[in-house]
Amino acid sequence: MGETQALHEMDPTGRFSDRVADYVRYRPTYPRPAADAIVDGLGPPGSLTVADVGAGTGISARVLASTGASVIGLEPNADMRMAAERDAGNAGLRLEWRGGTAEATGLANRSVDIVACAQAFHWFRAAEALVEFDRVLRSGGRVALMWNDRDPQDALSAGYSQLIDEASDRHAAANDHTRPGALFASRVFQNARELSFRHAQKLDLPGLIGRATSASYIPKSGPKLEGLKRSLSDLFQQHQRDGSVELRYLTRVFLAEKR
Repeated sequence: MGETQALHEMDPTGRFSDRVADYVRYRPTYPRPAADAIVDGLGPPGSLTVADVGAGTGISARVLASTGASVIGLEPNADMRMAAERDAGNAGLRLEWRGGTAEATGLANRSVDIVACAQAFHWFRAAEALVEFDRVLRSGGRVALMWNDRDPQDALSAGYSQLIDEASDRHAAANDHTRPGALFASRVFQNARELSFRHAQKLDLPGLIGRATSASYIPKSGPKLEGLKRSLSDLFQQHQRDGSVELRYLTRVFLAEKR
C-alpha cells in the first residue's frame, strides 16, 4: 500500500507550525456518519473514552466528541494544540487537550476504549505506535484510522490533486497518505476492515487556495506557489457555480479491535 516513504523522519511534529491559521480556516471536517461508525458497537457513546492521536487543531476530535464520547486530543505541536484549545466549537463537548505522540502518548495502561487517528497515521512510526495503542486500550478496544481522500472521479478534485502533486514535487504525503497496511498486518489487532463515506467541502477561491497552502508540503512563497495560485484560479473558474466549488472526498475509515 505504498508504505516505503519514511514520513516519520520528515519532522512530523514541527512541520505544521507555520500552517496553523490555514489549517483552522481551510481544512475539511469529517462526516458525522464516519464518527458514528468509529464508536459503534462498543457501548453507549457517552460511556466511551476516545484518544484522538495527532489531533492537530481539533477538527476530528470535535466530530468524535459530537457522538457523545469523551475525547482526549493528543497533539505534540504546541501551536496546533493551542489553536484546538481556543476553538469556540468546543463548547458543550467533552474534550480535553494534552501533549503526546503516537509512540509515547502519556496515557495510562488500559485507559481508553478507542484510539483514533485522523489524517495522521502516515506521519507515525507505525509499528511503535500500534504497540502503544495496544497498551492504552482496554480489552476489546478499537483502533480507527481515518483519511479524507480526494475523489478521483470528480473533475475538480482530480484537477486539484494534479496541481498539488506538481507543486509539491510529488511529495509522498500529497497523494499517498492513506497507509493502513500496518494495522492489517498487525498480530495485536484483529478484524481489520474498511468503511467509506462520501464528503464534500464548499469553497470560494480564497478558500480553495487556502486549502492548498494548509498542506505542509506546499511552498509558502516563491514561483511554485505563485504558479499554483494561478492554476487554482483557472481551475476554480472552470468549475465554479455562484462563486464556489466543491472539493469531493471519500472518507476512508479503517477499524480493528484489540485481540
